[in-house]
Amino acid sequence: MSIQSTMENKLKAAFSPERLAVINESHLHAGHHHVEHGHEAHFDGTGETHFRVRIVSPTFAGMGRVERHRAVNELLADELKAGVHALAIEPAAPGEKTRW
Repeated sequence: MSIQSTMENKLKAAFSPERLAVINESHLHAGHHHVEHGHEAHFDGTGETHFRVRIVSPTFAGMGRVERHRAVNELLADELKAGVHALAIEPAAPGEKTRW
């Protein structure tokens, strides 16, 4: 199973979202430099390393922005430890305005 699919399944199970989009944005970061195993490496934009999570869930009602981000980061901690380099999170509760 892909990292993206694993993340989608975890988010669905934990938050029962009304809307969910897990977007692989790795290709947008081609050419960026990062350190890998103590050596500087050039990222070619392939794989599953950079994601954007757009989620609308009743779970987020009454939660502040930081609390929402922490909840998603904690849920996806294994993926972050296993090679997801960047995770942009856009959480909202039902009825809240989103940019997407």
